[in-house]
Amino acid sequence: MNTFSLQTRLYSGQGSLDVLKRFTNKHIWIICDGFLARSPLIDTLRETLPANNRISVFSEITPDPTISTVVQGIAQMQSLRPDIVMGFGGGSALDAAKAIVWFSRQFGIEIETCVAIPTTSGTGSEVTSACVISDPDKGIKYPLFNNALYPDMAILDPRLVVSVPANITANTGMDVLTHALEAYVSSRASDFTDALAEKAAQIVFQYLPVAVKKGDCLATRGKMHNASTLAGMAFSQAGLGLNHAIAHQLGGQFHLAHGLANALLLTSVIRFNARDPRAAKRYARFAKACHLCPESANETAGLNALINGIEHLKKQCAIPSFSEALSAGKTVYSQRIPAITQAALADVTLKTNPRPTDASAIQALLEELI
Repeated sequence: MNTFSLQTRLYSGQGSLDVLKRFTNKHIWIICDGFLARSPLIDTLRETLPANNRISVFSEITPDPTISTVVQGIAQMQSLRPDIVMGFGGGSALDAAKAIVWFSRQFGIEIETCVAIPTTSGTGSEVTSACVISDPDKGIKYPLFNNALYPDMAILDPRLVVSVPANITANTGMDVLTHALEAYVSSRASDFTDALAEKAAQIVFQYLPVAVKKGDCLATRGKMHNASTLAGMAFSQAGLGLNHAIAHQLGGQFHLAHGLANALLLTSVIRFNARDPRAAKRYARFAKACHLCPESANETAGLNALINGIEHLKKQCAIPSFSEALSAGKTVYSQRIPAITQAALADVTLKTNPRPTDASAIQALLEELI
C-alpha cells in the first residue's frame, strides 16, 4: 500500500513573500546563515513583516549544519520561546530550522507556525519530511525522516533567488534532477510521485541552462524554484537511493557541495541501477517524458539518451569532472573508499534504491569514479 500526503501550505510566484503580512504582534525567529543575515535579502524579509512584530535572528548556520549547531539552536529557542520560526536560506538553513523545531517540540516547546523560505532552488527542503545533519568529527551526514519535519508553510518567491551565483545555480539544479530521478526509480514510486518527478525534470532540462546563464530572469528562476519543490514532494513520498547515499558521504568527507556531489555520481549510478530490469525500463520512460528521445525508442536507446542528456546538461552548466572537483586528491580519496562505503550502506536513503546493493558493489562504483 502506498500513501501520499501534502502537509505544507505552498505560496509561489512573484510577490508571494507578501503572505507574511498576515503575521502581526508575533515574536518571529529567523534562522539563516551569517551571509544572509548581512545581506539585502534579510532586509527584504524584515520590511515585508509588519512593524509590530518582534524579530530575532539565529545566524549560526553553516553549510552542512552540524549536531552542535542544532543543539545551540534548541538552547536559544528554549530561551526565546518564539511564536513563529522561519527557516530562511538554502537547504542548510531550512534543514537546521526544521531539526531545531522538531527536537524542541519533543522537549515541550511549541510554536504556532514553522515557515520555510528557500533562497536557492535545489533541496526541496521546504516541502519534505527530511533533513540532513552532519557530524564533522566522524565525517558523516545523518538524513532524518519524520512527518513532524514538514514545515507548515513554504514561500517560493523567485525574487529571492535572482542573485544566486551561476555555479550554485548549477549545483542546486542538478540536485533537483537527482531528486526527481531517484524518486522515479525508487521502490516506493507511485503514479503521484511519477507525475511530480517527470514535471520537475522536464523543467530542469529546459530551464536550468538558462538560469545558469541569465540568473536575473525572474520567469526562469520561478520555473526552477517550482521544479525544486516538485522534486522535493516526489522524493519525500517515494524516497531516494544510492546516489544520495554516496553523495552524503562525499559531502561529509570532502566538503563537496551536495548538489555537485550528486551531479558527479548521477550517470554512474544510473548505469549501476539499470542492471535491474524494472529500473532500466523506468529510466527509458523518464528519457521519453523529458523529450530526450522519441517515444518509439527502445529501452537501450532510451537509457543511453538519458545518460547523454544528463552529460550534455552538466556540460552546459559547467559542472566539473570528478577529479577536478575532488580537491583532496586521488590518494586520499582511495584511502577513504572503505569508510565511505560503510557509511553509504548505513544511509537511510539506500533503502529505496531499485537495485539491491552491497559493499563490494559500492566500492567498485567509487573506484570507477577515479
